[in-house]
Amino acid sequence: VRIFALMDEPILDAICERLRQRTYIKGSIILSMGCLVDKMVFVVRGKLESVGEDGIRLPLSEGDACGEELLTWYLEHSSVSTDGRKVRLPGQRLLSNRTVRCLTNVESFSLRAADLEEVTILFTRFLRSPRVQGALRYESPYWRSLAAIRIQVAWRYRKKRLSRADSAV
Repeated sequence: VRIFALMDEPILDAICERLRQRTYIKGSIILSMGCLVDKMVFVVRGKLESVGEDGIRLPLSEGDACGEELLTWYLEHSSVSTDGRKVRLPGQRLLSNRTVRCLTNVESFSLRAADLEEVTILFTRFLRSPRVQGALRYESPYWRSLAAIRIQVAWRYRKKRLSRADSAV
């Protein structure tokens, strides 16, 4: 899995201890739009399709991950108090803004949200570094799609602004 290529041994060991092997059959839904994101899935074999709320379809295959926004969410929404205990406001949950469906049978490793939260608390300092955050977003199909959409919106806005300025002259 490409996301793991940038991580050090201690964090890899902590993640590997918590991974569970999963098999999804063709047509299964791994993440559903509007539902809680309760796991991060790393694809070992098979093909999936991620459909965003805007209808954009994104293929996922070997080496890709889905639910990776959960990692960023935990880093932004949890903190550790002075006595070392985790602090998070009750009722906060991450809802999916896409549906991930299996196009073939899929072999994967799954990391439950509770396990991911534990790892982020243990390795917060490492995971919050700009190098790691940038690499996670660069490797993530979810973040790449989001970036592409924002670039397209900005480009359209600029073109519209320029055409209005030309017609005013």
